[in-house]
Amino acid sequence: MLRVGGTVACSMACRNLVSPNMALRFRMPLQKLHPLSRAIHHRYNASANPPRPPHRSAARHFTSMSRLPMRPPKPPPRGHGGWRYQQHRNFWMLRLASRLLKLRYILLGSAVGGGYTAKKTYDEWKDMLPDMSEYNWVIPDFVWEMSEQIDLDKLTKMLPELEEIAKLLPEFPDFDKIGENFTFLKSILSTDAPGDPTVKSATETPVSSTPEASDKHFKKSSDKEKVDQLQEELLRTQMKYQRMLERLEKENKDLRKVVLQKDEKGIHQRKVKVSKSLIDMYSEVLDILSDFDSNYNTQDHLPRVVVVGDQSAGKTSVLEMIAQARIFPRGSGEMMTRSPVKVTLSEGPHHVAMFKDSSREFDLGKEEDLAALRHEIELRMRKSVKEGQTVSPETISLNVKGPGIQRMVLVDLPGVISTVTAGMASDTKETIFSISKNYMQNPNAIILCIQDGSVDAERSIVTDLVSQMDPQGKRTIFVLTKVDLAEKNLASPNRIQQIVEGKLFPMKALGYFAVVTGKGSAGESIDSIKDYEEDFFQNSRLLRDGMLKAHQVTTKNLSLAVSDCFWKMVRESVEQQADAFKASRFNLETEWKNNYPRLRELDRNELFEKAKNEILDEVISLSQVTPKHWEAILLKKLWERVSTHVIENIYLPAAQTMNSGTFNTTVDIKLKQWTDKQLPHKALEVAWETLQEEFARFMAEYKGKDQDDIFDKLKEAVKDESIKRHKWNERSMDSLRVIQHNALEDRSITDKPQWDAAIEFMEETLHARLKDTDCVINDMVGPDWKQRWLSWKNRSPEQHIRNETKNELERLLKLHEDHTAYLANDEVTTVRKNLEGRGVEVDPVLIKDTWHQLYRRHFLQKALQHCNLCRRGFYYYQRHFVDSELECNDVVLFWRIQRMLLITANTLRQQLTNTEVRRLEKNVKEVLEDFGEDTEKKAHLITGRRVQLAEDLKKVREIQEKLEVFIEALHKEK
Repeated sequence: MLRVGGTVACSMACRNLVSPNMALRFRMPLQKLHPLSRAIHHRYNASANPPRPPHRSAARHFTSMSRLPMRPPKPPPRGHGGWRYQQHRNFWMLRLASRLLKLRYILLGSAVGGGYTAKKTYDEWKDMLPDMSEYNWVIPDFVWEMSEQIDLDKLTKMLPELEEIAKLLPEFPDFDKIGENFTFLKSILSTDAPGDPTVKSATETPVSSTPEASDKHFKKSSDKEKVDQLQEELLRTQMKYQRMLERLEKENKDLRKVVLQKDEKGIHQRKVKVSKSLIDMYSEVLDILSDFDSNYNTQDHLPRVVVVGDQSAGKTSVLEMIAQARIFPRGSGEMMTRSPVKVTLSEGPHHVAMFKDSSREFDLGKEEDLAALRHEIELRMRKSVKEGQTVSPETISLNVKGPGIQRMVLVDLPGVISTVTAGMASDTKETIFSISKNYMQNPNAIILCIQDGSVDAERSIVTDLVSQMDPQGKRTIFVLTKVDLAEKNLASPNRIQQIVEGKLFPMKALGYFAVVTGKGSAGESIDSIKDYEEDFFQNSRLLRDGMLKAHQVTTKNLSLAVSDCFWKMVRESVEQQADAFKASRFNLETEWKNNYPRLRELDRNELFEKAKNEILDEVISLSQVTPKHWEAILLKKLWERVSTHVIENIYLPAAQTMNSGTFNTTVDIKLKQWTDKQLPHKALEVAWETLQEEFARFMAEYKGKDQDDIFDKLKEAVKDESIKRHKWNERSMDSLRVIQHNALEDRSITDKPQWDAAIEFMEETLHARLKDTDCVINDMVGPDWKQRWLSWKNRSPEQHIRNETKNELERLLKLHEDHTAYLANDEVTTVRKNLEGRGVEVDPVLIKDTWHQLYRRHFLQKALQHCNLCRRGFYYYQRHFVDSELECNDVVLFWRIQRMLLITANTLRQQLTNTEVRRLEKNVKEVLEDFGEDTEKKAHLITGRRVQLAEDLKKVREIQEKLEVFIEALHKEK
């Protein structure tokens, strides 16, 4: 039976291995078969034996082996068609080696049980096998050596555990494939594998039929040797699993970093939304609350970890140990924390820091980035401090991420001081107390009280402040720093025990911790400080003697305790705060509906954008003003500005000479001086004022449509600032001077309409001056008899004197109608004596002033009469006839002035429409952009209850929505 069984087993195994139907059964082309199988296949075809169906067990093993990758096969030799089937899986070296090893044990069992018949059959099949020397790469030498020493029982027991470990490996390729490989390997090595009679028969064969073999393979050892072997195996197994766990832990950490990096890029946003950004969502809520209410009113009761302590107590060092990086500016005895710094700690793949209002990441693993971060924090602190102050209540928000960092929100406050030193503001101490109290009075704030252990406890100031804000100690954690110095310097270490037991300070706390934050050197790294802290407490007598408990020491235990307390406080209070903001939102919405039912809820930024669009529309409307309108406005304003100078300084001095040659010479000189110095400047001033007035007019007209008074201050500020920034093009003045000079040089009136227009312009000007002169004389002499009779008005004594003087001078003018513009001294004396004869005492200066106005009126009346005569003088002017009665040089002067005004207005209009309006529009846009970036400016210019109500409503809605999202994420994390 043994011979028959061995022979049958050997025959079946060999037939299953070399059968050509095997390729057909597994749909594998002949060309794709391994060279060894292909060679056996060709050798088999050469024999006369017909193919037989493969054994089921062998087929199953062959299927699993076929999935393993192997070296690419050699192409089949030419002339052989072969089978063309698709290959689904390749051979793997280990499975092929196991298969050959299995064949070897089968042959060994058949040799013992089968005898000569099995040996003969084996020799026959061996002769049929091809030369295997060229396939030595398939089975290396170490496989044969390993096969001699392999322990099948141990390997079989280890396989399930290895399979589970393989399945736990993240991102390992093809878990199903690995599981099948482990299953197949177990089936090979298992002594009672079902469905494999070949292996079972080989292992159950009584190899003790020969005494020599039995003694060789199954020699028993003593119990002691077994125990030693088991201990050695157990030790080796533990070491192996330990190395495996370390490797898996390292790989898991690396893969976690990769996953977090992918999550940061948005690949797995749904997964990260809850686990990664929970603390970030909470920090966003606190940032919004800080903007909404910088004074932290009672409605803001969300938890924070508020870090307070005396100056130089080690407060910053404790924070850096929790954040695992030296991120804060440092100084020896100098106040470095000048404003609150809100630090949001969260877990991330890389150790980085980032400000809330910046996209730059600081790599905390690089010293240059750490130095840049500390410098940036110091700059922000100094920038937030107003002039004349030392500290600022303005909060700086910083996010720190890194592997293994506890998630929480800490606020580092300026250190409490007892004395104001030189260089500090006088109210620095009170300001620091006020800032600290504002943060600590929040009933849900966790107070991290830092006390310097190297100084006397009686010198502490912060403990009294903390005891006032939290007398029961329900939310205070006490931290004693510099314990190494305390142990070294204090004569009685029991004092440290009294501190951490809460028996020394007049304050209570939830927990007491003792930490060491380095040796005082600014260049120490966080890792070196951790090592120093652990070494100190391991060797300290404080722990050995039981003065300190193990859970009360090291910053690691402190950070874990603070984080647990923080999240416990968050879970207990966040829903209550969400309800409070929901009620606030309802009240604000009700107030809006009652007061502004027809208006949208536009906050300050939205109102600014609306006003910005309106102002830009007004500037665009300014560019659409017609040229005719510009010229008319410019002409009118320009003549109003220069008319007084033309009449008083040019026309009257020249006309009162009563000589045509002198008149023209005087006019030319004065026009040249006027054009070179004053006229271009006056013209540009007029153009600039006209542009401002038109800009203001368009703003006022747009206001009347559907605009309320909210934008008035903003529009006025934009207009003033734009005009202030606007500078007229200086090069235009030179070109304008040349144009005006050329216009005034021309004396040739070409046609009668221009002559008539000049006369009309002259008459209008003289009539206006005559009217002004009459008004001045009436004011000097007082009301006439008609006004005195009808209006019951009387003259003052001075007006009576003026009236008498006027009457005397008018008689003089009647006698001398061609009198010059100035009175002679003897004429003044005569007038004075005549007045004294009537009992009127008068001053000579008063006589001259009265004469000036009377002669001016007399001259203007004569000039108007002469102007009327010159209407028919164009004929004589055109033919250069000399007629003393019709010398119309004054008409030519007014024509020159009028033509200059028209040319100047046209030139200024071109400059306005082509250049200055566009430059003003550019200035307006720049001013609006600057105002849009200045929050304080917008708050000052856009005010009112409606604006504030919309602002509060927007903030409360945003806070409530973010709180609800945070609460939902918090419940999912539970």
